[in-house]
Amino acid sequence: MRRETMSSEERIAAALRLEKPDRAPIVPHTPPEPIAGLGGVTVGEYLRNPETAVDAFLRVVDGCGGWDAYTGGPMDILSWQTGEVYPMRARVPGIDLPDEYVVQVLEEPLLQLDDYDTIAQIGWQTFFESEFRWRLTSTSLEEVRRSQSAIRPAATRLATELARRDMRPWKWSPSPWHPFFTLSCARSLEGLTEDLFFHPDLVERAIQRMTDDLIPAMIEGSKRAGLQRTFFIEERASAYYYRLPVFERFWMPYTEKIVDAMWNEGITTIFHLDTCWDKNLPYFRRLPKGSYIVSLDGMTDIFRAKEILRGHGAITGDVPAAMLSLAKPDAIEAYVRRLIDVVGDDGGYVLGVACCVPVDAKPENWQALIHTGKTYELSKA
Repeated sequence: MRRETMSSEERIAAALRLEKPDRAPIVPHTPPEPIAGLGGVTVGEYLRNPETAVDAFLRVVDGCGGWDAYTGGPMDILSWQTGEVYPMRARVPGIDLPDEYVVQVLEEPLLQLDDYDTIAQIGWQTFFESEFRWRLTSTSLEEVRRSQSAIRPAATRLATELARRDMRPWKWSPSPWHPFFTLSCARSLEGLTEDLFFHPDLVERAIQRMTDDLIPAMIEGSKRAGLQRTFFIEERASAYYYRLPVFERFWMPYTEKIVDAMWNEGITTIFHLDTCWDKNLPYFRRLPKGSYIVSLDGMTDIFRAKEILRGHGAITGDVPAAMLSLAKPDAIEAYVRRLIDVVGDDGGYVLGVACCVPVDAKPENWQALIHTGKTYELSKA
């Protein structure tokens, strides 16, 4: 077997340039739940104790020899409870739920119709801090900041330890939500859908202001972090939910504006796209070549996506959660090989999972995913 010749960052950079590195980089999305499950602790324990979270993360990394870039790390509970993670009320394991449960967010129309005008006038962040946060919690901003500060030593320890293992963060973002998705979560899917049809101008003005405010924050934060990759989650804008004229008016123009601004600064945009984007993917060819990577969750046909985006945009995904939870290692190995052979045939591919690793992933399936990704292409050379 030929030895690896690239560092993790070199490998990722080559894939994002649509080139073929020595092997496909491996970047599975690992929020707290799967790291807790694979690391031998409950989700509640992971969230309550930052050092426990770091220890669990390092056990998972060292148990498989690591991968190329990481997501996740220790998280404070207040960030969930006060809308810092999702702009929604959350039920947290160990507090509102049994320790072994996953975090649950509640779909409620906390954002009101009149709020769109307020957001258009003062911006989402000011609106969130001055008004919206208090619809979620009575916890003061000072308490939130103290809680976030308390986990920084553990987060720093994790980053230091992973850097020694040639693993850097996959992404940076001041807010991981696309403006459209932020409004959908805060207003509720049903509420936003009604507004898109009955009050479209209100929604559009809010999205315009959110987009304009977000761009400089993303550029400044990316430069400060020294990481030229930023991140958007979008779960509700695809044709799975909305006909294409809605997507064309309320999502794509603002996405183009954001990606163009990022790309002018040399920043790659990572799209975390849940639900089926089969009908929406051709629109991504409007974006600058090489300026983005789409992360697909198994509902989008990743092999068709390759044909649509070949030579234009990179792709990551999409080992399904169900396979990691229920299949056998040989099935994982076969599917990873197919992804590498087909989606990664000419480069521009990062091996990942469908949305994220599930909390109940079988350890042997996790090992098969990482091992196959690290050895398959090298063994063919």
